[in-house]
Amino acid sequence: MILKSFKILFGLSIIFLFSLPLQSEDKIDIWKNKDKKEKILEQKNLGDQKKKEVINLKKSQKIEINQKIEIEDTFSSEDKEQQIFGIYDPAENNFNLNMWSATKAEDVRSSLKRLREIKLSKTSTEILENILLSFSYPPEGMTTDEFAQLKIRWLIDNNRQDLIENFLKSNDEFEDKSKAIQYLVDKNIAKANIKEGCEKIKFIDSNLKDAYLEKFKIYCLVFNKKDSQARLLLDLLREQKKSDKFFDDKINYLLGISEKTSTKINEKNLLNFYLSSITVKNFEYEPTKNTKKEIWQYLNAANLIKIDDISDKNKIKDLELAANTGQVNKELIFDIYKQIPFNLNTLINAKNLYQTLDGSDSRSLIYQKYLLSEDVESKVYYLFLLDELFKKDGLKNVYSNFLSSELKTIELKNIPKNYQEIAKKSIILDEQELNLGKIKYNDKILHQSKIIRFYVDSESQKKTQKDIDKILKKINKNKKYFFSAKDLALVDSLAKDGFEIPNLSNYKDLASKFDVPKNLLQLIEKKQNGFLALKIVEIIGEDEPYQLDPETIYFITNLLNEMDLINIRNKVIVSALPQRA
Repeated sequence: MILKSFKILFGLSIIFLFSLPLQSEDKIDIWKNKDKKEKILEQKNLGDQKKKEVINLKKSQKIEINQKIEIEDTFSSEDKEQQIFGIYDPAENNFNLNMWSATKAEDVRSSLKRLREIKLSKTSTEILENILLSFSYPPEGMTTDEFAQLKIRWLIDNNRQDLIENFLKSNDEFEDKSKAIQYLVDKNIAKANIKEGCEKIKFIDSNLKDAYLEKFKIYCLVFNKKDSQARLLLDLLREQKKSDKFFDDKINYLLGISEKTSTKINEKNLLNFYLSSITVKNFEYEPTKNTKKEIWQYLNAANLIKIDDISDKNKIKDLELAANTGQVNKELIFDIYKQIPFNLNTLINAKNLYQTLDGSDSRSLIYQKYLLSEDVESKVYYLFLLDELFKKDGLKNVYSNFLSSELKTIELKNIPKNYQEIAKKSIILDEQELNLGKIKYNDKILHQSKIIRFYVDSESQKKTQKDIDKILKKINKNKKYFFSAKDLALVDSLAKDGFEIPNLSNYKDLASKFDVPKNLLQLIEKKQNGFLALKIVEIIGEDEPYQLDPETIYFITNLLNEMDLINIRNKVIVSALPQRA
């Protein structure tokens, strides 16, 4: 009897334990994240009740049907499945899942189209990346598929391979997934880095049916000496009628099934061209100006670009044009220039004789003369003469980095005064050199004072408040002090961040004179967070914030304060306000 009771109790315990996971499913998931731990996003409920709601942020989860989800404003899911795609938690940049919900699709399309025509600054690009790649619902009138396509297009257009990989890891199924994977594959083939390219096939799942990627997957099995698996997949591909005569011929040859293969070079796509290059004996290929960019890149990376006849001016010209568009390594052009023969008399009189030569010959002569020059003045003279010759034939891109590098080696302080100004403009700063420099604090000017350490060095709130009281007390005593638009930008931001601001003479009067564009204020009223941030990217555009005029800096920070986009505002402040050494 006791044993029977124990069995009953044990059975009930098992049933209870199995029921626990089912109860946990009542919690609302926004998306599933397979790679990261669950994060907590604080959101506000409607009305007077302001409680923190735990939301499991998981990647690319379909929203549960008929469940009502309250997120910041009023939003409830419709009786249909809807997906969201991205990389960043929207809360990281003070956005939310509804950041586009009040914006029309056409407005977003038009804005992104304009931005594609601008070479955005580093700050603009960073802000756009944060906006576009935050998980969110699409704009009004745009499908989730189109929204995913917009994100992938931006990533590909900006050559963001790292972010494309993150996007693939963070999202399971989305429109243009095969396009994103093929982009990564082709980038590695173009670098002649097949081993790394084969690692990208991990993103190909059973739901993805793409002939190009399946073919590459088969080749990777051959590459990794997994011949039996390669044969099996090739048979399946043939059964699905997704293979072709060229691919079958190449794989059969690589597997040792056939002893011969076609010598025809296939340029239909990069994979076909690569297979041609590794299977055709004594492979030779003459690229032209019509050759695809990725094929040029592969030829360059695989060291397959050769010029046997240095007198072939047409071949040299094609290579120069390819280098100018980034298809060929520019160093190859200078290596060719060193090989073109000139007699001693011609080299001695290069300054006078180069004009009698055409195109690559004149550039080769002056380049060799530059290499033979010893004094700085002569070197600088020939460097800028060579610059003129490249520009004359529309080949500026071939030479600009070389010119910059050589000028840096010579050093600006050693360059003759008559070349100083043009030399400064010709030097291309790398990312480290683009650093704005060490900050010089000046407590006599509000926006350059130690107060901005709060934004630059994460100074404590208590210490910053003391600096505010001390510095503003001195400024208020100075009847001649004029509050600039940059000062206003700082004061507004400090007030937004909870600091106590003493009464400032003339401050309010001056602030009233600056008009924030009405069309942008309307975006605040309509709670179009994402679109307002997008408009700000357009305004900053090619410039860094410190290059903008003070009034623009003021109304940008003012708008970002109003929309609580604090992280983006801080990027603007750190660039625009401090005085740099």
